Amino acid sequence: MLASFRQSLWNQFGASIDSLYDAIALWPEECWHTDKRFFYSAYHALLFLDYYLSIPPTDFSSPFPFTLTSPSDIPVNAIDDLVPDKIYSKNELSEYLDFCRQKCHKVISALTEENMIARWIDRSDDIAARDTFNFTVFEILLYNMRHVQHHTAQLSMLLRQKINQAPEYHTHVKDGL
Repeated sequence: MLASFRQSLWNQFGASIDSLYDAIALWPEECWHTDKRFFYSAYHALLFLDYYLSIPPTDFSSPFPFTLTSPSDIPVNAIDDLVPDKIYSKNELSEYLDFCRQKCHKVISALTEENMIARWIDRSDDIAARDTFNFTVFEILLYNMRHVQHHTAQLSMLLRQKINQAPEYHTHVKDGL
């Protein structure tokens, strides 16, 4: 039963990641540095995909440097208070997404009845500024998948507006790992 559960969870979470990958791949290269809303949303989705897969969250270490800024210092098109130190290329984001995809598969593959109910608690200093993140590991995985889907939908909307095209909908992960 647990193996079937893990496979189903990977099929759906992996499909969400595949959709994010397809959205990033579709964005026109010539717009990468001119329309930064797309980049910031993709960057945010990736960074938090990685963060929410870090169990415990204190183990998080991004391969991409970023800066925590005050709300008044955030660029107009940036999301939240994490600002990248530079505009990373599509290739760099795709490689980061590959890393996150493998990390996600590893986390899901290692799920047991015991570690699914372990607590995932964000104890960051900025916790007062947002909702408290105190979830089971299983719940943070669901939250993370919804977060990826939310931003992929935003990216799909931007793609429709810019090139009248969006990534195809995935009913399950493209392939295994």
